[in-house]
Amino acid sequence: MFQRTSLIVSLLVAVTLLGAALPAMADEGVDKAFETLKTYDWGQDRNLLKPLDDAVVAAGDAAAQKALETRLAAVLSTDVTYCAKDYVCRQLSLIGSAESVPALAALLTDAKLSHMARYALERYKTPEAVKAMRDAVTKATGKSKIGVINSLGVCRDAESVAALTALLGDADAGVAGAAAHALGSIGNSDAAKALAAFQAKAPAALKVTAGDAYLACAERLLADGKKLEALVIYKALNAPEQPKQIQMAAKRGMAAALGQK
Repeated sequence: MFQRTSLIVSLLVAVTLLGAALPAMADEGVDKAFETLKTYDWGQDRNLLKPLDDAVVAAGDAAAQKALETRLAAVLSTDVTYCAKDYVCRQLSLIGSAESVPALAALLTDAKLSHMARYALERYKTPEAVKAMRDAVTKATGKSKIGVINSLGVCRDAESVAALTALLGDADAGVAGAAAHALGSIGNSDAAKALAAFQAKAPAALKVTAGDAYLACAERLLADGKKLEALVIYKALNAPEQPKQIQMAAKRGMAAALGQK
């Protein structure tokens, strides 16, 4: 009996010691992964960052998640590789919060990292994240600008309608088209007014884009219960001067709005 009790006690002590050692081992692995990030680049062994992957997944309590988020966000302001920052953005898309927004917002005008910063910010869908992208519209250029515009559409940011409306007349057809699609995704009454004016005078190269965006806006309005506003759009697009595919889609939209097959 004594021997059995001693064995049980020994096992309990061993388990306790092991339990205490595991967090320390995990922390050591995470620290090493952060060191690896300083020089990490494409082609290196991805397993070198696995302790950090595991930590992100395992960050259950708020304090642990906050600490890890703070360390990750800090990496974005350092002189590490694009590959490392790409990796950090992906991790922040999983555990990031409003605290990470400033660090991610600083990348929105970076041609190589803007898309990954937006990937994280889109998933947050917090007022801070959306505002960061709204503010970046006037600062970003080229594909980064188009990407930010697209993200505002994904987030259905009603506060960006005025800025997007102004971009419908942009000399860059890509920017103007992206603004139209974003307004269609936002799909509120103000966006509908802007798209009504745009599709009426859109250049030939953007005629189909304008019609598609206006149709998307009608679908949003219909889904939000604004049947009459949607019908106005469908009727306007079911006109002889519209491309055939736009007319056909408008007819289907009218039928759906009226509850017809």
